[in-house]
Amino acid sequence: MGSDISIVLSGEAGQGIKTIEKLLTATLQEAGYHFFSTSEVMSRVRGGNNTTEIRIAGKEVFAFVDRIDYLIVMGKDPVYRLADRLSDETVIIGDRELVAEKYRKKYRVHHVAVNDMAKEAGSGITANSVILGIILGLLDIDVKIGKKRVADTFADKKEKVRKMNSRALAAGYEEGRKMDIRVDIQPDEAVGDRILRSGTQAIGYGALAGGCNFISSYPMSPSTGVLVFMAGQSEKFGVVVEQAEDEISAINMALGAWYAGARGMVTTSGGGFALMQEGISLAGITEVPVVIHLAQRPGPATGLPTRTEQGDLNFAVYAGHGDFPRLILSPGTFRDGILLTQKAFNLADRYRVPVIILTDQYFLDSISTMEKIDFSGFSNSYRFEETGAEHRTYKFTEDGVSRRGIPGLGKGLECVDSDEHDEEGRITEDFDTRNRMVRKRLRKYETMKSEFIEPEIFGPPEYKNLVIGWGSTCGVIREALGELEAGNTAFAYFRQVFPLPEGTGDLLRKAEKTVVVENNATGQFADLLALKTGETVDKRVLQHSGMPFSVETLKKELGDR
Repeated sequence: MGSDISIVLSGEAGQGIKTIEKLLTATLQEAGYHFFSTSEVMSRVRGGNNTTEIRIAGKEVFAFVDRIDYLIVMGKDPVYRLADRLSDETVIIGDRELVAEKYRKKYRVHHVAVNDMAKEAGSGITANSVILGIILGLLDIDVKIGKKRVADTFADKKEKVRKMNSRALAAGYEEGRKMDIRVDIQPDEAVGDRILRSGTQAIGYGALAGGCNFISSYPMSPSTGVLVFMAGQSEKFGVVVEQAEDEISAINMALGAWYAGARGMVTTSGGGFALMQEGISLAGITEVPVVIHLAQRPGPATGLPTRTEQGDLNFAVYAGHGDFPRLILSPGTFRDGILLTQKAFNLADRYRVPVIILTDQYFLDSISTMEKIDFSGFSNSYRFEETGAEHRTYKFTEDGVSRRGIPGLGKGLECVDSDEHDEEGRITEDFDTRNRMVRKRLRKYETMKSEFIEPEIFGPPEYKNLVIGWGSTCGVIREALGELEAGNTAFAYFRQVFPLPEGTGDLLRKAEKTVVVENNATGQFADLLALKTGETVDKRVLQHSGMPFSVETLKKELGDR
């Protein structure tokens, strides 16, 4: 079975798969196991067929795999959507009546009357605790750790509920211990020094570290988790959280917050970002900073609202009308989710530009452990000043960046306008002033170069082949190349996708063959590389089904290079 196992939970929306995932991942972390968990959810509140894959390993794992070693079934028709991921080695666990006869004949099925066991424990609602117990029994994890997690989870419930779930967990544990399919994955002591995080939390903690004290958004999957996270931290960190009536209001509220001296963010997805275009242009001409978290999902229109894709890069690069500078950062690890989001606030503040953080559903909904970050070393640079009577909001400067004032802080006026304006912020139609203002704003691109984030290179510095990826493809590319043991191949992981770092062209020209991996239909980053460097990549590995790349798929594609 190798050095890791893949456990997939399959059930209907509303059955509590996320609860099992939360309990199991926390238990695994405490027991010293590496893991990577990600969900695939249908767009419905009840019913359907959702899955969560939890890879458990003795060493660090970063990505989704097609392979299913253990399929734990919870709802109706749980297998039909997963049949192409099953093999002769797959073990199916759950109530017999949930597994169609054709699958019972083909695969090894362990009948476990989960619902009956839950009722014996006190109530059918404890079925999730039964399933958690079965998994812990298979892994031979100390049941006391699981019981502690269950007790913590239901701490605000009545004692009767806590006891029922504890009994259900114990019953499931004994059932798992009885099965002749025990798992031999060794824990790693180093996991004890790591912390449990999701992609959503990474963006949220990065925002808090960046001094974010205002967030306004209209709920839209998969970005809403960041809004919910920030709401949960609002009292502790002094964050004003506003669920706006629409995305137009949300972006304008965030601009107003920055104008008044706060550090604001919006979190949205493609359809919401579309409604923000005029607000983004407003940020461009008024030079009011703003941080935008754009969580990608498959389009066009509503598309697949609960699945994943990297289809909004072009949208972010060309967002808004007119010419004005922006920065786009795209984390592919939870660590980078924190570091890049924190940096986004300082870049927005320093250069008075929109900074877009580009993620996707796969990144946000994945859960794993990461190394601890020492936040005491973080510092934030606030670039506004107390104004004097001679203050000019848009003073022409060599670097294109005018010092920013805050209304009421000093004697000067911080005058902004959505029309073209002069240095004082007053409307003008003077053509010479217009030309100077446009050049002033665009000059920031040159000024910002010193803070551009270079791609991280994994593999040999003197490479023959170069694989290029951005954002959430980072983990799967690293794993696929690691399994291929491609000694002459390196991986360039781009964390800043626009503007491209200066050495990008040289990076491409150094390789005999280049391959770009993207979760979209056309190769948007490959096109951007060609446009900005003149270098056409040799191969595009693309996927746009709504699912992330699996290690197996990418291993095959890169192995055929």
